[in-house]
Formats: sequence, structure tokens, C-alpha cells
Amino acid sequence: MADGLLAGGGLASEAMARDHERTGWAVEEELAPFGKGLFEDEDSCSDCSNYDKAGTSLQSFVPEGKTNFPEMFQTSHLLFYERFRAYQDYILADCKASEVKEFTAEFLEKVLEPSGWRALWHTNVFKVLVEVTDVDFAALKAVVRLADPYLCESQVSTFTLECMKELLDLKEHQLPLQELWVVFDDSGVFDQTALAIEHIRFFYQNIWRSWDEEEEDEYDYFVRCVEPRLRLHYDILEDRVPSGLIVDYQNLLTQCEESYRKFLNLRSSLSNCNSDSEQENISMVEGLKLYSEIEQLKQKLKLIENPLLRYVFGYQKNSNIQAKGIRPNGQKVTHVVSSTMTTGLLQSLLRDKLCPEPCKEEIEIQFHSDPLSAINTCYEGDTVVVCPGHYVVHGTFSIADSIELEGYGLTDDIVIEKRGKGDTFVDCTGADIKISSIKFVQHGAVEGILIIHRGKTTLENCVLQCETTGVTVRTSAEFLMKNSDLYGAKGAGIEIYPGSKCTLSDNGIHHCKEGILIKDFLDEHYDIPKISMVSNVIHNNEGYGVVLVKPTIFSDLQENAQDETEENKALKVQTSGEADVAERVDLEELIECATGKMELYARADLSEQVEGNCEIVNELVAASTQKGQLKKKRLSELGITLADDNLMSQEMFVSIVGNQFKWNGKGSFGTFLF
Repeated sequence: MADGLLAGGGLASEAMARDHERTGWAVEEELAPFGKGLFEDEDSCSDCSNYDKAGTSLQSFVPEGKTNFPEMFQTSHLLFYERFRAYQDYILADCKASEVKEFTAEFLEKVLEPSGWRALWHTNVFKVLVEVTDVDFAALKAVVRLADPYLCESQVSTFTLECMKELLDLKEHQLPLQELWVVFDDSGVFDQTALAIEHIRFFYQNIWRSWDEEEEDEYDYFVRCVEPRLRLHYDILEDRVPSGLIVDYQNLLTQCEESYRKFLNLRSSLSNCNSDSEQENISMVEGLKLYSEIEQLKQKLKLIENPLLRYVFGYQKNSNIQAKGIRPNGQKVTHVVSSTMTTGLLQSLLRDKLCPEPCKEEIEIQFHSDPLSAINTCYEGDTVVVCPGHYVVHGTFSIADSIELEGYGLTDDIVIEKRGKGDTFVDCTGADIKISSIKFVQHGAVEGILIIHRGKTTLENCVLQCETTGVTVRTSAEFLMKNSDLYGAKGAGIEIYPGSKCTLSDNGIHHCKEGILIKDFLDEHYDIPKISMVSNVIHNNEGYGVVLVKPTIFSDLQENAQDETEENKALKVQTSGEADVAERVDLEELIECATGKMELYARADLSEQVEGNCEIVNELVAASTQKGQLKKKRLSELGITLADDNLMSQEMFVSIVGNQFKWNGKGSFGTFLF
């Protein structure tokens, strides 16, 4: 049973951190003995003896403590694909969950030395040196005796040699293999033994669940359970999972283990009870409730274990952050962030930000040394003023209330740097959030720099130095970005989800994998996003400047769209006008408008800029047509007809004009079918 997701044998945790990186040739040398042990005849010993003469390929470590124990084999630092290959090719293969122990025993018989090696028996209470005299492969246990000289270190001072002998007698001198750490030997003879025990220990501490045997017994245990749990373990080691999600997984695992233990006890008591009593009926009802609870917990665990679905789970959780609302006394507070405060800086703040005019009422001011603590203490309507400086944070800016986060000074002088891979930099769920004049920097991250889950977020005069994806605008969220610079994303600079609203004005988006990615908005369950792109410079991106992601059904309907070309020309697109008046122009007028705006830019780049803007407009309008056709077709199959076929009554697009597309690897605009 798993004691915890990261319980990899605490004896060598420090050594594991030091030796996490491995070279390719060392990996092959370590795994080579497994192949020989499994697939070669017993009398084919020449290769193995040659390997042994070469000496060990494993490293060693000295156990911590006061007792002078011998060095142990260092095996807990193996890489993901080393363990993956061992479990898939040599240990589990295509076995059922009920056959795991049998397959493991067969593996050990071929690679484990049956006797003649020493090991450290390590528990939570003591460590003691033992000598292995035999191995019970079927039970996954070793027959041991105390080594000479006797070496033991215990957390209980009264634990004497006699106590240890009595304990071994009670266990019939048989110990689980996963509790043994093999003593180091530089000859290479015991390399396979040490590695085999490491794989067994890791499997039962981090992969195996006590309820696995009761799952559907199919020939996909490795694919269904081992691989996703193994990937999750290494994603956590490499800080690729949000810290909150790790805590959730560990809590769910603990709850499931406790519930399953109660269920087993209840089932055992029912099997021993022969009477048809009222108490038995009550116990059966409790058993059904426990079973239902366990199944729900198992589904949640599988959701997090799945590398594709775990981020959906995390997103749903993060998007439910509760807003604090207005402060109980009704007062709004200004939070000032500065690593050091001088009299000159304080006077400037009072003059420019805090009291620009004679104060009619008192303003409460709170001072902080880092921006994260200021954000965490904010209530609805508060303002956070960040003074010049370089601030390093280790956590997520979770902004659930409508606040203002603004830098005081030049943007490049106010730098907030995020350390830690697993968490998003800024999570926004507030109704009206404003961020201005701050440079956000990511290093070694695997999550995006800014996610707007819902509500409206305005970003102005900011710099976003991304590491993975840049800004993500989720369904029903609104994002306004002005006069800002975004670069360095290994994914898309901006991801726009269906049903969202995104306004981009006078920004630079460059040196990303893709500039802007508009996600699957052909789904009938979501509205098409409202997109406004005016006077942005999108350049030097590896792929396209703008990418439209849509399902393959779009291409299936392409021929139908071509038959309705005349109807498409009548579509109206909102491109300009005042906020309270929606002026409609047809597609030709929109293209003319885009062309007219392009005359403001250099003649040499005119054709590329016009092509980029017009191509985006054409594709978006065509996609909206397909969405309407798909919806109309499905409704007609149900006997429902639409009274209004004018797609523009849905108020789809705003303006896409005046943008410059330069030096993008694949061009200004592209589509991706999935």
C-alpha cells in the first residue's frame, strides 16, 4: 500500500537529490543485466561473467546516523524511462492486477542472488545490518540472520540485541524485500540484486494500491495503472504539477485507503455473520455507501493520474477560489510593496499615488516586503502599489477580488520573478482586475504566466517574459491587453478559448512557438469568442502569427460552405463604431477597412500585413458559418427550425485591423485540425 506519493524510501532521499541526473550509457549498462537474466539460458554464463569482471556500474552512499554502517547501493535515483522499461519489459509485461505478485516472483527468480549478500533492514523505528541466507520468491521475502558484528541504530533506547532477536523470531526470520537495502559491492555481482529490490520497493511504495486486485481483471494493468502513476510521480519530482494538486492527490489517496480499510473490515464482519439480523442489514447499507465513496475517490485519483486530464481538474479547482468581498469595516486599503523604504521614496509615493490631492478622508496604508503577501491580504477594491525593485516569489498570485496591481515607476524597473515550476504565475477570477506597469518573469516553469478563468482582467504597459504558455483566456472570461510586450512562450503567446472576449491593442507578441492561438470554437455548446486585434505587431514567432484550432468536422463541412458563397457575402462583421452602436459591414467592406489601415505602414510590408489581417477575417467568418450550419443541421434532425439564420445576430467579431505580421516562421495565419 502506498504510504505517500513521494515515499521512495527515506534512507537515501538526500542522495537521490544529488544524483538525479544520469547518462545514457550508464542506463544501458544497468538495464543490460535484466535482459540477460530474463532471456538467456542458465548455461550461457560467459557474457554475465564478463559483465561482472567489469565491476559495478552503480554508485554508493553512506546511511546517515551515528552508527558506522557499510556503504549501500544507490538505486533510488533512477530515471523515469529506466523504471518504465523495467516494469514494462521485464517485470509486469501484460499481466493482470491479480497476477502482479506471480510475475514479480518470476522476475526475481531470474535476477536475484538467493543468498550470500548483506543488507540494511530499514524501518521507521530502527536500522539493523542483516545477512540474507535464502529468498522466498513467492512471498517476496528474504530469510535473514543478524550480521556479525551486530550493527543497529534505533530511535528507542531500550531496543536491545535481545529485543531484535525476539522480533526476528516472531517474523520467522523472514523480511519483506522492499525493506532491505543491499550493501555495496564493487565487483558487480550484486548489481542486479540491488536494482531488482529497488524496483520492487518503488512499486509497492508508489505504484501499487491495495484495491488494485479488485479492479476489473484485464490485461492492461501496466497501461491502465502503472504508467500513469509512474508519470505522475516523476512529474511531481520535476515540479511539473501544481503544489495544490499534489496536496489534493495525497489527501484523496489517504481518504481512499482509510475508506477501503473500513470496507474490508465491514465485509469481513458480514462474512462471519450468518444471522439475518437488523444489524447485518444496517452493515450492508454502510458497505454500499463505503463502496460508492471509494469508487468516487478512485475516479478522482485516476483523473489526476491522467497527464491530460489532471490540468482540467486543477483548472476547475483553481477557478473556484472564493473572493473575500468587501472588508468587514467597509474600508479600502492601499498596499505598498517595497524591499526597502526611504524617506524620498515615501514622499514621492505620497505626492504621486497616495495623496495626489488634499485628502478628504483618511486612507489606510499597509506596507509589505513582497508582492505575494500584499495580494493575499487584499479585499475587494484594494490597490497594490509595487515600488521599483526585483522581487522573487514562490507561489501563485490568486486574485479573486476586483483589485488594482500597479507598478510605481518604469516597467523594466519593477520586476516580479516567479520561481518554482508547478504553479501558474497569476490566476485571475475577479470581476474587474487591473494590472499595470510591471514586468513578470518566469524561469523553469511548466505552467502559464497568466490565466483568466472568469471576470475581466486588464493588462496595460506590462512586460511578460514567458517560459511555457503565455496568457490563457478561458471560456466566459474577458481579457484586455494594451501597450504590452509578450515574448518567450514555448507554446502560444495568447490562448483564446471559446466563449471568451479578448481585446488586444498596440502590443508586441514575438519569439513564441505560436503568436495567438484561437481554440476550438466550432463546438455548438460555446459561443464564438469576440476578438479585437488592433495595431499589434506579431513577429518572429516560430510557427504562425495566428493559429485557429478547430475539429476535423470543419473540413467535412467545407464543401457545403462553398455551395453557400453568395450567402456568406451577406454576413455582417462589426468593425468599428461607438460602444453603444453596432455598425455592421459586409466582408468586402471589412477587407477594404483592413487595407485602408495598412496604408499607415511601410509599403514594403504592405502585402504581408494586408494578407494577414484579411486571411484571419476570412477564416473567422467562414468558421462561424460552419458553426451555424452544424447547429442548424443538428436542430433540423430534431425537427427544430431557426427563425433567424443571420449569424451576425450573435454579435460575433469586433475588429481585426492594423496588425503587422513580420518574420513568422510559417506565415501570418494558419489552421490546425484535431
